Amino acid sequence: MSTAGARPDGLGRALAGWLTQLDVERGLSRHTLAAYRRDGRRYLAFLRARGIDDLAAVTEADVTAFLAALRAGDAEHQPLAASSAARTLVAVRTFHRFLTLDDALPDDPAAGVRPPAGPVRLPKAITLEEVTRLLEAASLGDTPAALRDRALVEVLYGVGARISEATGLDVDDLDLPEAVVRLRGKGAKERIVPIGSYAAAAVTAYLVRARSGLATRGRGTPALFLNQRGGRLTRQGAWGILRVAAERADLGGRVSPHTLRHSFATHLLEGGADVRIVQELLGHASVTTTQIYTKVSITQLREVYAGSHPRAR
Repeated sequence: MSTAGARPDGLGRALAGWLTQLDVERGLSRHTLAAYRRDGRRYLAFLRARGIDDLAAVTEADVTAFLAALRAGDAEHQPLAASSAARTLVAVRTFHRFLTLDDALPDDPAAGVRPPAGPVRLPKAITLEEVTRLLEAASLGDTPAALRDRALVEVLYGVGARISEATGLDVDDLDLPEAVVRLRGKGAKERIVPIGSYAAAAVTAYLVRARSGLATRGRGTPALFLNQRGGRLTRQGAWGILRVAAERADLGGRVSPHTLRHSFATHLLEGGADVRIVQELLGHASVTTTQIYTKVSITQLREVYAGSHPRAR
C-alpha cells in the first residue's frame, strides 16, 4: 500500500498496518476505509516531498504544514474546504495515534494540531406537517410496495435510523411487543432504540399484509425490507422510494434520509428531550456531534420570542 509505485518503504508499511487494523479490528465500512486510504497516501506523498522517509522524524510543524497544504491545494488537488480538511486531519491523527499506541513511534506529532474552523451549518429539518405529508405520499394505495414504503419512511423518521441501518434491519431485530428495535450503526456498533406506535403499526401492517408476498419472489432472506425481487432492499432502492414520496408531497429536493434523521433529533429536542438522550438514540459516539441540533431549537426559540414578546422588536 505504498504510494510510490510498489516501493515497500517504511512509510508504506506503516500505512498498510494501520489500514489493516481499521479493517480487521474496528470493522470500518469499505467506503470509510477507501477515504482513509486516500488520505493516508496523500499524507505520505506530502512527507516524501519534504524529504521525510521516517515517521519518527515527523514534527507537529510538518502536520500543520500538511493541513495548510490541504487548504491551499496544488497542481493535482483542489483546495479543500475547512470541513474536508478537518476530516483528512482526523485520518492523519488516527494514523499517528495508532503508531504511538503500537509503540512504533515515541511521540504523537499530530496530537496538538487543531482542525480549521468552518462555518456552522445547521442541519436541515422539515416540519411536522411536512413529515405527515411525506408519510401519506409514501403509502398511496394498498399494494405490498406501498405498505413497505410507508413502513420504511416511518422507521427512518420514527427511529432516527441512518438509511444503512434501516435497510440492514432483519425481521429478528424487531421486538414489537416491547416496542424496541436493534440497529447496527457505524463500526458494527449495535444499539437498542424505542419504536413509536405509528412506526410499529406501519411495520406490523407491512409484515402481516405485504412482506410474505414479496418474499415468495426471492430465495429467502432475513431482511425486513424487501425489494420487488424478494431480496434485501438496497440503500439506492430506499433512496428512490423516499425521492418519489418527496416529489408526491411537493418536497422534492428538500428531503433525504438524513433529513428525516435531522428532523427526528430536532423534534425531540423541541419537545424537551435531553441532548444526551438524543445522542444515545442517534448512536453518536460524542455528544458534541449531537449538540449541533440544539442550535436548531435555539433558532426556533428566537423566532417565537421575536414574534411574541412585546419588547422583543
